[in-house]
Amino acid sequence: MDQKDLIKEIGHIRSIMEKSSKFLSISGLSGVLMGMYALVGAFFAYQKVYGLGGFTYRHHYVTDEGIVSYLGILAVLVLVFSLVTSVLMAKRKAKRLKQVIWNPTSKAMLIAMALPLVTGGLLAIIFVCKGYLALIAATLLIFYGLALAAGSVYTFKEVRWLGILEIALGLLALLFPGYGLWFWVVGFGLLHIIYGFIVYKKYE
Repeated sequence: MDQKDLIKEIGHIRSIMEKSSKFLSISGLSGVLMGMYALVGAFFAYQKVYGLGGFTYRHHYVTDEGIVSYLGILAVLVLVFSLVTSVLMAKRKAKRLKQVIWNPTSKAMLIAMALPLVTGGLLAIIFVCKGYLALIAATLLIFYGLALAAGSVYTFKEVRWLGILEIALGLLALLFPGYGLWFWVVGFGLLHIIYGFIVYKKYE
């Protein structure tokens, strides 16, 4: 076996090892769609809370129970649409790659992400109950970023960078809570769209 064949064989072995240790069925297009869902949700949220006001710092926060319930339902709808889209497109990509979507690697990734996601969700619910509504956007961004960083070990490295950026935005949202919805737009909307395009172009 000459050097050229040896390099080719090493590359083949590396590819096999990566497929067995990484969850590569994540669809870049699903990231784009998730970002669009977040933007649509943020639009309706802003309309409900602020009407047609411009990009200004808000010193007041929502206290009306009807509006809080509306925002909660809106957030759940965006989450459900995002999860369904992500799973369906991952299944389609896995089928194209002749892989199984539910395997030890995907299980390990979900377990790694579960703790920060559940913790962040419960903390957000506690903040709602206590009336600390200004902290919710920052909380969700930070814990979502931590979940992405934890799960990135099992998938594309771009997921880790997305997680780091989400954490940074969450910390900024703590400093400027009056812009919470706009940080949400950037974190869950624009960053997801950019990430999705990068993953799609690089891996698909």
